[in-house]
Amino acid sequence: MSEASDLLAYYEKTPLLELGAAADAMRRKLHPDPVVTYIVDRNINYTNVCVADCGFCAFYRRPKDGEGWTLSYEQIGAKIDEVKALGGVQILIQGGHNPYIPFEWYLELLKYIKRNHPIHVHGFSPSEVDFWATLYKMDARTVIQELVKAGLDSIPGGGGEILVQRVRDQVAKKKAGADRWLEVMEIAHGEGLKTSCTMMYGIGETNAERIEHLLRLKEVQRRTNGFTAFICWPLQPENTPTMSHMPKTDAVEYLRTTAFARTVIDNIPNIQASWVTMGMKVGQTALHYGCNDFGSLMLEENVVSAANTTHRTTTDEMEMLIREAGFEPRRRRQDYTLIEPTPSTVAA
Repeated sequence: MSEASDLLAYYEKTPLLELGAAADAMRRKLHPDPVVTYIVDRNINYTNVCVADCGFCAFYRRPKDGEGWTLSYEQIGAKIDEVKALGGVQILIQGGHNPYIPFEWYLELLKYIKRNHPIHVHGFSPSEVDFWATLYKMDARTVIQELVKAGLDSIPGGGGEILVQRVRDQVAKKKAGADRWLEVMEIAHGEGLKTSCTMMYGIGETNAERIEHLLRLKEVQRRTNGFTAFICWPLQPENTPTMSHMPKTDAVEYLRTTAFARTVIDNIPNIQASWVTMGMKVGQTALHYGCNDFGSLMLEENVVSAANTTHRTTTDEMEMLIREAGFEPRRRRQDYTLIEPTPSTVAA
């Protein structure tokens, strides 16, 4: 099944349980062992100042807004120490498109982290890389090379939303376009970095455009094999600048979309369950709809919670839900290599 029209019919007309069974079969083919992985990390937003003006973002503040902030190196270091004390192995660090931060600040930040608080740095989305390349008059490859030299270990899939330009023009026109987002990811893969990829749906796209998004990710993966995982979640509309009127999609839509993604992007090895947006029980159910990973314990999360969606968990609860679903819980690193578990922690 390769034609977009066939995929569209499959996505829209296949009964949910049948679609889930197909996704589960694909998941078990790719991951025969009955293991579900997760990671302990912290999402650090270094600044909320942003000029991208995305219509779906409740987190950002414009420059000169009294509620805007940028963390100091010491504040970021303290957050890293907290997550390491709780068994964390990674930070996910991202921020707004802040035109007042010089590029050297990011390089020195990475050096500071590696020197004083060594940890895996999963950081800086393709949209940030593109923003810096434009702002500092550099090419994207040089930006990535300099970040890697300073200590960047991998790149998250933030800013992907829907990789169809019609949609991006409506909701995030000032941010890296669809082609550019994919180009930056391909450059990163060429520089030896592993990255994740994402899809945020429910922002005005059609089902056909969701499929186009998935097929574009699949094609990049065919060329580079650089994506480690895919994560999708629905728009969280509350408090957003222009999309608060949009309805939240339900659990059925989420399970259908996640299961469908598993059957389409069969060359991306891992799919994370998005319990952060959907809640723990839906996340657990997703383990039978194609997901083999429970994502992050998420000791800190700011963007989704700014839209009044707040789900928290502990390692004990996460591992209990994984076991109840019939799998063995295992902690992992960013590259999905397994590590030994550490004592239970409560999300901060």
